[in-house]
Amino acid sequence: MKKIENYINGEYSTPIENRWIDNYNPSTGEIYSLLPNSSVTDVQMAYEAAKTAFPSWSTTSLQHRSDILAKIASLIIENLELLANAEAIDNGKPLSLATSVDIPRASSNFDFFAHAITQFASEAHESMGQNAINFTLRNPIGVVGCISPWNLPLYLFTWKIAPALAAGNTVVAKPSEITPMTAYLLGDICTKAGLPKGVLNIVHGLGNTTGQAIIEHPDIKAISFTGGTATGAHIAKTAAPMFKKLSLELGGKNPNLIFADCDYEKMLTTTLRSSFANQGQICLCGSRIFIERTIYDQFKKDFIKKTKALKIGEPLNKETNIGALVSKSHLEKVKSYIDIAEQEGGTILYGGDYITVKGYENGYYLQPTIIEVTDSNCRLTQEEIFGPVVTIMPFDTDDQALSLANNVRYGLSATIWTNNLNRSMYLAKHIQAGIIWINTWMMRDLRTPFGGVKDSGIGREGGFEALRFFTEPKNVCIHY
Repeated sequence: MKKIENYINGEYSTPIENRWIDNYNPSTGEIYSLLPNSSVTDVQMAYEAAKTAFPSWSTTSLQHRSDILAKIASLIIENLELLANAEAIDNGKPLSLATSVDIPRASSNFDFFAHAITQFASEAHESMGQNAINFTLRNPIGVVGCISPWNLPLYLFTWKIAPALAAGNTVVAKPSEITPMTAYLLGDICTKAGLPKGVLNIVHGLGNTTGQAIIEHPDIKAISFTGGTATGAHIAKTAAPMFKKLSLELGGKNPNLIFADCDYEKMLTTTLRSSFANQGQICLCGSRIFIERTIYDQFKKDFIKKTKALKIGEPLNKETNIGALVSKSHLEKVKSYIDIAEQEGGTILYGGDYITVKGYENGYYLQPTIIEVTDSNCRLTQEEIFGPVVTIMPFDTDDQALSLANNVRYGLSATIWTNNLNRSMYLAKHIQAGIIWINTWMMRDLRTPFGGVKDSGIGREGGFEALRFFTEPKNVCIHY
């Protein structure tokens, strides 16, 4: 049984108390490795290593930091097959997705911030009516905490670590205990790239122990977290009295507005992907689909047909479109929402059942599910299910579509399908969300701000927004 280890001060180490957590393969339902159940002591060791490394790392040249991050990016691509296989096994996602999206994007995160830090600039102001110049320095914060989720394990882990390191901070990071494998493998890559000891420290464990130790640590000055809204609220409550900087990327219940004048075939193909990619376990999935009534029946027929054609299977099978859900408990949670559909006045148009994959009978497989609803206030349309489940509902007017889009406590993203420029611009301005896609989905430019409003979080990641978060501004005034 393989044992994953913590990565502290540039070396792998077992947890101090020698406690371990079972790590399951979602496709088989079997334990295939163990990971540390790290304690407060392990977190303190990681902090001490990061603290010791900070003075040297924070004063290295931008070019030196850039070169190391670029080398990490290169080594991730060199190890693409290893990392993609590890991600598919650990998470349950199709190997094709891990190979084409997750691991390349992890490399891109390091490569992007390797170059962004050399272009990052601050402001200067000539004082009006006075002989003075004000300029702003942006200094690294110190030791920061990065906590990432299980749905896009290496992708989102590196999305936090890369800008933190680029800005000159040292890091204590915790990947999800459900999907720890690629974060574990990243340690060796960082060593080979020449990252100095203690600059990045990775501790594995449960959120309520290891994660809690990170957010409670009095000398970890900032926390970047991606995960559920309830956990984000807990982190905010804990960190606020300690005056920590917080970036919280939380849940989503994203609307997909489809108008009759859209490019229908492009919309249909993309909506299939935005509904069920990664088994619907992406915070940006368009789980609430609203369709203009004049094309509603046609859409329903075509969407069901395309969904039926998706191949559910073992993640390493190259033909698989839908893999396993990440854990047994999550599978049961998603299924519980499907089971209340009729109580909520919904109609299951397709799917809704567990799937048995030959040779993988104990895996966590579920049919992609389409539920027709008549009430936008029901639990199916209000609560984040985070699985291969979408609701569909017709609308008649632009104002009704806007009202339906905003009728949730979340505000992460929204997708609009229309060729009417005036409509698309009006809706983009008035939909309460941090990210708007028009006639596309999941098209990302890493320079742009990423994050949500309302219960979808606070702060922004990406581009210079991330570098601003991981630095402290200091005004300098020179009188002459």
